[in-house]
Amino acid sequence: MTEPSFVNGAILVITRRGVLLAGGIGLLASHPLSHGQAAGTIRRVAWFSIGSRASPHDGYAAFTQGMHDLGWREGKNVEYQRVYADGEVSRLDALASELVRQTVDVIVVGNATTARAFQRATKTVPIVMGSVNNPVGNGLVASLAKPGGNITGIATQSDEVLGKLVEILHEVAPGARRIAFLLNETTPSYSAYWSAAQSACTALELDAQRILANVPAQLDAAVKEIVRQRSQAVVVAADPLYLNERANLHALMQGTRLPGAYSFREHVVAGGLLSYGVDQVATYRHAAAIVDKILKGARPSDLPVEQPTAFELVINLKTAKALGLSIPAAVLARADGLIQ
Repeated sequence: MTEPSFVNGAILVITRRGVLLAGGIGLLASHPLSHGQAAGTIRRVAWFSIGSRASPHDGYAAFTQGMHDLGWREGKNVEYQRVYADGEVSRLDALASELVRQTVDVIVVGNATTARAFQRATKTVPIVMGSVNNPVGNGLVASLAKPGGNITGIATQSDEVLGKLVEILHEVAPGARRIAFLLNETTPSYSAYWSAAQSACTALELDAQRILANVPAQLDAAVKEIVRQRSQAVVVAADPLYLNERANLHALMQGTRLPGAYSFREHVVAGGLLSYGVDQVATYRHAAAIVDKILKGARPSDLPVEQPTAFELVINLKTAKALGLSIPAAVLARADGLIQ
């Protein structure tokens, strides 16, 4: 299996691999920094996620493995502080401010919502984006080539990928004309997602239906609205809320018997029909290389933001069978992963 390659801090190539995840488990101060080490010998790296204890931890494991491969040994020359918001967006600013006060060398974040919270909290502590949608459009960096400021990392243009996701869903379920899009209007990427959804549906002569769920408690009502609007298929936008709530979301969606398309493979592992997006594990493992450069003296403003150039398609054949769908041979041939 070919490993992902990166060229001049600009190209990320994703290849076939196993189960993925962005997230982890832990709470603020659940892994306190070691204060017994001599000053200057231990570098302090914070891992911040909007997720909860229920979130998988493959992303964090991939990041720390990447750090280990680059010579960073926990307890010897690096300490990690994991901070999780347990899905409570209202706590992000307070958690970000508290973490900044704890004097860390680099902070790793996973989405635009958390990146914005740290952007408000500090203009000096380096922030590395492990997987953030449209950082330029969301005001996090000045440009991909010259980010400026204290933020750099990996950009995942999920709003652009959304159009491709709609195309794949249309290939699999060509009879579905009314497509519901589950969106979180409180996230920075909301407008871009909805615009991309409308453009993709217009190109295919489909009807885009906007369905909103901003907090977990609204998911049940959102699914009922999908049914009320007589939607024939569902596209779930890339959002940490939906990723964290994927088990509950799948349980609710299962009753609709509608084909669903997602941006993260974890949704398909949970029972969704198909996903198309970046390999989250690969991006977080490569984020370690960016953190390594910063710990060795590079400035975030001088490190170009990297972008994925390849994506993975994953299909749950068991779900397809349960929905009575026959996946076209052309789609199967392009799949990077098949879940039986």
